[in-house]
Amino acid sequence: MTHSLKITWALAGLCLLSAVAPAIAAKQRLCVYDPSGIGGDAYRGAMDYRLEMAQYGADMDLKAYTNERVAIEDFRTDQCDAVMATGLRIRQFNDVAGALDALGAATIVRQGKVDMDASFEVVRRYVETMSSAKAADLMVSGNFEIAGMFPLGAAYAFVNDRSITSLDAASGKRVAALDHDKSQAEVIRRIGATAVAADTVNFANMFNNGTVDVIVAPTIAYKPLELHRGVGSKGGVSKFPLALLTYQLVIKHSKFPKGYGQKSRDYMAQNFDIVIASLRLADRGIPESQWIEVPPATVPRSMALLKQVRMDMAEQGIYDKRGLKLVKKIRCAVAPELAECTDNTENW
Repeated sequence: MTHSLKITWALAGLCLLSAVAPAIAAKQRLCVYDPSGIGGDAYRGAMDYRLEMAQYGADMDLKAYTNERVAIEDFRTDQCDAVMATGLRIRQFNDVAGALDALGAATIVRQGKVDMDASFEVVRRYVETMSSAKAADLMVSGNFEIAGMFPLGAAYAFVNDRSITSLDAASGKRVAALDHDKSQAEVIRRIGATAVAADTVNFANMFNNGTVDVIVAPTIAYKPLELHRGVGSKGGVSKFPLALLTYQLVIKHSKFPKGYGQKSRDYMAQNFDIVIASLRLADRGIPESQWIEVPPATVPRSMALLKQVRMDMAEQGIYDKRGLKLVKKIRCAVAPELAECTDNTENW
């Protein structure tokens, strides 16, 4: 065999090997929004997630962001293959999964008081439903796929004046409204308060320095964002949650192995109880003296307002009707005695 013929056969062999050998997957970049950066719970959880999901073919580099808007923009511009952020931001990529974060959507009220155990059960069932294989098609929108959901906790009103005991009592006050959630500004307008445009990167500072009188946040934000400074000696935290929030993972599924999204959703759903335990611990981190009891007589009015705004936002296409219908079905499965379970609202 001539030297040139040997080279020809060698090249042919290499081509054959490359045709049958599995392609080596490129690394993915997972961008993580955490107000505390690499020292925060979200980032530490993402590190655990990366190690766990390596067995399913993912090879991820992590990057922490303290500015959520920038994290989302980097995801949009292909600097991230996946991003972990609040459901309010992730909703733009899949509004069905984001329906749970709608105002009052998961809240259960019994005898004038919010039943947090029942409310978290609504969250649990919604996360389980959205994470199931039967809902896999709903989790995909183009190249975007929701690859998991975590509860982020109840969003409470942090106020600098304890006389603000209800939504109506905030009339005339300055309230921070996240500019990427139109429903917040709408509620503020309807109660006669002043909406002050804010973002997750600055809303805490606005409260702490007195620019606004009220912000809405989960209790896990209390310590890292030093919200005790804004609360001061005259303020507190209302026990009425305006929403139950989620923290979600969205991926560009073309960048991950086939079937990865479902494996990821399964893993995150299995850790629900661990996350809930940490959220309850964050609740206990609020000094008892700073909690503000909400007058039971004001709760029905507040719930009705949140529901009306929720439905109006759905008619405008901001909230997903299918998602809200499912949340209502779950609310009524958890608390069938609710009056809404016999009416036709949110039954699109």
